[in-house]
Amino acid sequence: MKSKKLQGHMAVMTANIIFGFGVPVTALLLKEWVSPMVYMLTRCVGAAAIFWLISLFLPSEHVERRDLVVICCGGLLGFVISQTLAAWALVFTSPVYFSIIASLTPVATMLMAALFIGERINFTRSIAVILATAGALLMIFTHWHGGTGRHDLLGISFGMLSLITWAFYLLITRQVSARYSAVTQMKWIFLASSIAVLPIAWGELDTQKLYSAAWQWDGVAEMAFIVVFATVAGYVAIPFAMRYIRATSVSIYTNLQPIVASVVAILIHQDILTWDKPVALILVLLSAWLVTRTER
Repeated sequence: MKSKKLQGHMAVMTANIIFGFGVPVTALLLKEWVSPMVYMLTRCVGAAAIFWLISLFLPSEHVERRDLVVICCGGLLGFVISQTLAAWALVFTSPVYFSIIASLTPVATMLMAALFIGERINFTRSIAVILATAGALLMIFTHWHGGTGRHDLLGISFGMLSLITWAFYLLITRQVSARYSAVTQMKWIFLASSIAVLPIAWGELDTQKLYSAAWQWDGVAEMAFIVVFATVAGYVAIPFAMRYIRATSVSIYTNLQPIVASVVAILIHQDILTWDKPVALILVLLSAWLVTRTER
């Protein structure tokens, strides 16, 4: 069992490193190639096709109707709604600020676990909430009158809503994740997501640069990275990890994302290093460490 737990930790760690790279790559795609909804449609359809193809070579799993509803509804919440909000957040704010907001996921998961499944919040966890809130407010007030993005306050708000829906997804699917393989879950999640997004994004498809005569290989490569790695590989790793470790523990690894995303974004000149970024990051990471300590 210890080896399975280790595999779970390694899987979720790898997924969040990939997600960290995916933040600046997504920002590039949204800036040059696609709208947020066409970006989501490409991810959904591409991932659905890959997962259903993989499932043909694996043993078939029967999914109970009740569990299928949870899987599909959880996927709509944790992927379609959460990732659409994330895409809009990256339209308005920088990858660094979005990634720091994503680091609040362990705290959001803890609060929602207390609200919906009755987990107790002790003194240490209360301090963690205060520190995380302070880090978020620092970014908001520092850039109230404008920052590195088009509208940082609006982008940060979308980012907060994105992480809340992701935390809720972790909680409502934690039991179902233990009963079915990651591929079985993901093929249904992305099929449902494709059906939900297609009517909304279809009208925009022929106006997107990536799907016109002006397409270039760098745009295709960026989109392929998002579909294959930041969607298929990442979303296989999360339910696999949840079979062996707790939802709060899974959410803690989100703190790898701002470190990876911030370094990459600054290196490729998507953002600049200002004093509030490392201070906010330290406060948020410290809050996550306190949550981790209580988890242990």
